[in-house]
Amino acid sequence: MQISEAMDSCIRRNMVQLAARRTRGQIDLPQISLELLIGIFRSDFLIEKSYVQWKKRQVNMLEELLYFSAKLPETERLTIKSCFAKIRDTKDWDVAMSPAQRVEVMSSIRQVALKVSSQPGQFGLQSETYYWHAAYHLNIRLYEKLLYGMFDILDEGQLIEEADAIMSLIKLTWSTLGITQKLHNALYGWVLVQQFVGTDEGTLLEHAILQLQRVLSTEEDDWNEGQYMNSIICLKRSNGSQTKLNLVQAIFLSIGTWCDRKLQDYHLHFSEKPVNFRKVMVLASATGMLTSVDCAEIKLTMNASNNSSGGKIKNYVEKSVEAAIGRVANTILKSKEKTHPLALLANQIRLVAERELTIFFPVIRQWSPESIMVSVKQLHQFYGERLIPFLKGVSSLSEDTRSVLPAAYMLDHKLGQLYTSSLEEHTVHNSLRPYVNHYQIEKVSGPIILDWVIGQHTHILEWTGRALDFEDWEPLSFHQRQAASIIEVFRILEETVDQLFGMNLPLDITHLQALLSIVFHSLDGYLQRVLNQLVEKNHLYPSAPPLTRYTETVIPIIKKRLNEFTVLDDNVLDRLNELTIPKLCIRQNTLQYIQKQVGLLEDGIRNSWALVRPSLNQRRAEVEPGEILEGDSLTHHEAVDELFVTTFNIIRDTSKDISRKICELIGTRVVFWDLRDAFLFHLYRGNVESARMENFVPDFDTVLDNVCGLIDDAVRDLVVLSVYQASLEGFIWVLLDGGPFRAFSDSDIILMEEDLMMLKEFFIADGEGLPRSLVEQEAKFAEHILHMFSLQTETVIQMLMTASELISMGLDSFKHGHMNLGDAHTLVRVLCHKKDKEASKFLKVQYQLPMSSDYEDAPSGDSTSRSPLISDVLKRSTSIRWNKKGQSNLKSMKKKLQEATNEIRNVAR
Repeated sequence: MQISEAMDSCIRRNMVQLAARRTRGQIDLPQISLELLIGIFRSDFLIEKSYVQWKKRQVNMLEELLYFSAKLPETERLTIKSCFAKIRDTKDWDVAMSPAQRVEVMSSIRQVALKVSSQPGQFGLQSETYYWHAAYHLNIRLYEKLLYGMFDILDEGQLIEEADAIMSLIKLTWSTLGITQKLHNALYGWVLVQQFVGTDEGTLLEHAILQLQRVLSTEEDDWNEGQYMNSIICLKRSNGSQTKLNLVQAIFLSIGTWCDRKLQDYHLHFSEKPVNFRKVMVLASATGMLTSVDCAEIKLTMNASNNSSGGKIKNYVEKSVEAAIGRVANTILKSKEKTHPLALLANQIRLVAERELTIFFPVIRQWSPESIMVSVKQLHQFYGERLIPFLKGVSSLSEDTRSVLPAAYMLDHKLGQLYTSSLEEHTVHNSLRPYVNHYQIEKVSGPIILDWVIGQHTHILEWTGRALDFEDWEPLSFHQRQAASIIEVFRILEETVDQLFGMNLPLDITHLQALLSIVFHSLDGYLQRVLNQLVEKNHLYPSAPPLTRYTETVIPIIKKRLNEFTVLDDNVLDRLNELTIPKLCIRQNTLQYIQKQVGLLEDGIRNSWALVRPSLNQRRAEVEPGEILEGDSLTHHEAVDELFVTTFNIIRDTSKDISRKICELIGTRVVFWDLRDAFLFHLYRGNVESARMENFVPDFDTVLDNVCGLIDDAVRDLVVLSVYQASLEGFIWVLLDGGPFRAFSDSDIILMEEDLMMLKEFFIADGEGLPRSLVEQEAKFAEHILHMFSLQTETVIQMLMTASELISMGLDSFKHGHMNLGDAHTLVRVLCHKKDKEASKFLKVQYQLPMSSDYEDAPSGDSTSRSPLISDVLKRSTSIRWNKKGQSNLKSMKKKLQEATNEIRNVAR
């Protein structure tokens, strides 16, 4: 309380002396001041100025109590007035006057004080003194000062730690200062409110509300106390007139007036500390709402009900929103930003609406839920009057349009939320629901957004084409092994999606359809360009050699030269030269990247669309609040879902299909093109023992190292599987279509079985390669072919006869160019490559096949003259696909097989 320890000790000493001399009666204020003036001297102060101020306070207090408040005869009034003048004169009192003279002055004052103190109280209350009523204004002010001592001088928003103990001491002054419990609660509440005004500490309001609620909950005063309370008069001046109120009413009125002033512009006073808004509302409710601004007709309604305060709160909302709008308008007028003023205005008004919705309405709804309609109407009307002329001039997505329409739409959406929130209140009757006329931004923005999307469509398709024109199919980096062009395609698609949804404008399913059309045509166009760059893998297969029967001859004859190569079309050859294994791997990585990014792109668009959808639902809720339009919602959801599924599933399917083709093309190219001379044309050529598989495994190892270094890990196994499948095809080609220079004895079959096992183990790679079960499954057809070579010639011939009967009945198992184990075409080739005289004799008699020794074993030409066009298969079947020339040769064989079968039947008969 800003009293030094020395002064505190001095005051305590004098008070103890006063108490010791007092034998009866109650110590009052004049006695305290007189005792202090007698017992405290100039020497007790370090600074003379402090002494002069202290002495002046004591004299002023005595003057107020004895001269102004007490009813004394004129002679006594003049006497004490003279005495007070002497004490105030420092030179006269402390220097010129002797101690005896000072004692005489103090005795004169004491006599008057004793006379006044002996007068009875006016209301007959316990412990009441004359000064309770006569000097109530001084008593109240002193008590107020004592209550201010409850606050920490270093942090005035906090009570001191010893607050409870200090309060107990303060309450000891009640009998001296004329304080009752009700007066204490009212004064303490008033002091707490005053302290809150100075510190903005919300906890003080909580304490103040508690004290004022105690005033309201106090039992009715008895008649005497009531008379005493009513005697403590305060004057309220307003508009040139004044009204008399008792102290409690005056306190409630002052607090209520302060609350009223703050609440009339709550946006200004509580936006930074919204937590205080609820407290002030509760405080205003506790003190009573003013029902009239005319002081001559003031009626204080203590603890006003919701019904009586509803009109007042509506007035608060209207005035506060009006003031907030005014500040916003002034800010926009002074703004130097280049953004269109309507956009700035919409953003600022939206902030007002957001505060209204999130901060103030949750509090206001407890007293007047329908008052929110007032703010919705005000904000909507103010901005609408300025927006409508602008909307009439909108024809394209200009810079102003891009800034104004989204801002206006977001404001309209926020006002709609306010409106919907008000409709959710059960106390709002249908008759009170005004119709919210939206700004109709959808009608203005819908066509121009659609035009923009269509324009983007053309631009993106052109750009995608240019990106592919410059694509060299090199990896973007070591870690990003896809082509650079697809990165750019997805980048521009994502930018378009972000731009569309970033407009923050209403969208409908037409806009979504147009956007998905861009995505589909861009990616589909890219995929089709990639597909058209490929070649059919059938171009990579060697031409089918002529069927011969095995013979050994030493007679020198003129041998036929075997042409193993077919000249390819220049266009096919050029494309094939571009489709190297590294470039095919980059294409495969690119397709894998497409499949991954398509999912992310779809999720992004779905999520952005889901954010647009709630605004559409809100509009429906505003028309029919509480009614769920489930049928319409499901229909719309199904239509949107179908759009997404149709668009992205086609892209995924196309991408997977092309990926299969590339994967198969990689394997076929490795075996039938890149390793044709090294592997295909030399494996088992001449004899098996000198050209076994182990000679060519290093070539496969080199190729696979290269492929695995280029391909993405996600598709590595598929590509390796394709190479394995192609190697098995090559192995079977050597067995069945190896030409005149390959014939196998029974001992050779054992070696070839070992070679096939070596090939399988190579791709299993000690468990680090392909799964063993998959490797074994893929090798079954090759194993069956080897098994057929190990059969007796008579058995194979009998199988051929059975197959020939099926041909005559039209049940040939050789369909669509595929070779199967039991068909005549496979069996004939097994006989052609068996190093067996009986087989050779059978082929000579029945089919008149030429001898293998008629052909010269000298490969000619260059194998780099073949090409592909594309087949849509990734998981190959166990059958072998033959080229068209091979098929035509086999068709010519059907007739011979049928004729041979008829001859065999005739002989059997």
